[in-house]
Amino acid sequence: MPYVCHGDDDTDLPPGDGPTNGISVPLTAGALRAIRERVGKRGVSAYLERAAQRQIERDSLDELIADFDKTHGPADAGAVAAKRAKLTGGTLRATSDAGAVV
Repeated sequence: MPYVCHGDDDTDLPPGDGPTNGISVPLTAGALRAIRERVGKRGVSAYLERAAQRQIERDSLDELIADFDKTHGPADAGAVAAKRAKLTGGTLRATSDAGAVV
């Protein structure tokens, strides 16, 4: 189920929509430096917004996969490796049960 924000006006808004709200977010000096090197000082907020939206998408995908696995069981590692090789033009690589290439 996608995350829905309940704003002050009781409007349901999906991630990325609606007015912006200023918040304070502590970051390590190294992370902030790396972000600023990529986008400059004035692009930090937009960068963090995009990063948050990507993380929400990934979390939603993880939930979808977990629901699928609960219903149908985990994907066969050999079949996943074969499909990956077909899609990427690569060779078959074995994967562990956790999905790591071994």
